[in-house]
Amino acid sequence: MLGSCLYENLSEHGHTVFGFTSSECDLIDTEKMNVLFDELTPDIVVNCAAYTAVDDAEKNVHLAMDINGNALGGIADLCKISKAVLIHFSTDYVFDGHKKTWKESDKPCPINVYGESKLLGEKLIAEKMKKFFIIRTSWLFGENGKNFVDTMAALGKEKEEVSVVNDQFGSPTYTKDLAEKVCEFFVVKKPSLEYGIYHITNSGTTNWSDFAVHIFKTLFLETRVKEISTETFNRPAKRPKHSTLKSTKFNFGMRPWKKAVKDYLRKYFIIAPY
Repeated sequence: MLGSCLYENLSEHGHTVFGFTSSECDLIDTEKMNVLFDELTPDIVVNCAAYTAVDDAEKNVHLAMDINGNALGGIADLCKISKAVLIHFSTDYVFDGHKKTWKESDKPCPINVYGESKLLGEKLIAEKMKKFFIIRTSWLFGENGKNFVDTMAALGKEKEEVSVVNDQFGSPTYTKDLAEKVCEFFVVKKPSLEYGIYHITNSGTTNWSDFAVHIFKTLFLETRVKEISTETFNRPAKRPKHSTLKSTKFNFGMRPWKKAVKDYLRKYFIIAPY
């Protein structure tokens, strides 16, 4: 979802962009990554790849750690050698959710394997190089990938009632909005920002059940939302109760998540005029 948006946005700004799928660019294949860097000699490397199956990561620990963690150490080494800037995307799941909002300076404390693997990637980047931007974001939705908005839109057409968790809170983020801000502030205007970690999400906080209600309302669907607890949902991986990311280092001017959802849905559906 995010990679395709960034590819399009960066290309439109006149950059020469080389885009690779996971099958074309295996992050954990050190030899192939070395060849790739030698061939392209990039000025900026943008990593949107990740092992994002949060529940599956609990049983595929080594694979998650290799893709989200150890591979980033190798990429950081290659970026340092080629003097390239690294833009890497991380997650709200590096926090445990025990407080309502999380700043860039807050100490990470993941409660699942996925969060641990993403935190390892962050640490290796910071240890090995200085010219990096780590961008933490959350609850992504957009084109070209499985996401909550598409899932709810499909279920809303099929079912009269859908059960959705009501005790996990965060900020839904539209990949198109995120890509635009990353291109603007970290590529075009990057000298104005110091290297380091940044939080970027659409503004506003919600929970998954209210998120679903908004989607159904926007689509004129009468589907009922049955609110359930995380404990009732009972997934293999623990989820943070609160994972709202607060941007304290820079105001990126991200619009409210409800407006972003409406714009996304407008591309595919007839939506409510409010």
